[in-house]
Amino acid sequence: MSDKILVAYATRTRSTAEIAQAISATLAENGSQVEVRPIQEVTDLEPYRAIVLGSPIHDKKWLPEAIEFVRQNQAALSEKPFAAFMVCMALTMKNQNYHQMAVEWLAPVRRLVEPVSEGFFAGVLDIESVSSALHQSIFRVSVWTGVWAEGDHRNWEAIRAWASDLSDKLQAPKP
Repeated sequence: MSDKILVAYATRTRSTAEIAQAISATLAENGSQVEVRPIQEVTDLEPYRAIVLGSPIHDKKWLPEAIEFVRQNQAALSEKPFAAFMVCMALTMKNQNYHQMAVEWLAPVRRLVEPVSEGFFAGVLDIESVSSALHQSIFRVSVWTGVWAEGDHRNWEAIRAWASDLSDKLQAPKP
């Protein structure tokens, strides 16, 4: 096993990939060797001493391929420091109840592997990049009624702060 940290992600519109890149860059600035990859390119976790995994939230869940990745790699993830992050537009909503609900959308991951740290980040709402016409319509109505605002809602300072704090948590062996 090397001293490398893997930052892996699932994405639909690149927002989560860009957050993964920022996390990777911050970990590297803090002295870690880091590799960032989409989960479909990850075939073996043995070469890594720690794993950070992220997914956007769609329909109140991690993407199916992300949760499947955790299922398939549950044993390896349980043996190494593992952190999880999610990207979710509900975190842009003024009503704090939605923020608490969003935290619970990581529960299926927690049931499989307990993360040493969890990151919760708002994403980008670009209606034109949404693949489903139905979801585009839903988002348009949500924007029109003021539920969400279209645009980039990522807080890069918060993302880098979480990643910086993560450095120490990924150093320690898993109990």
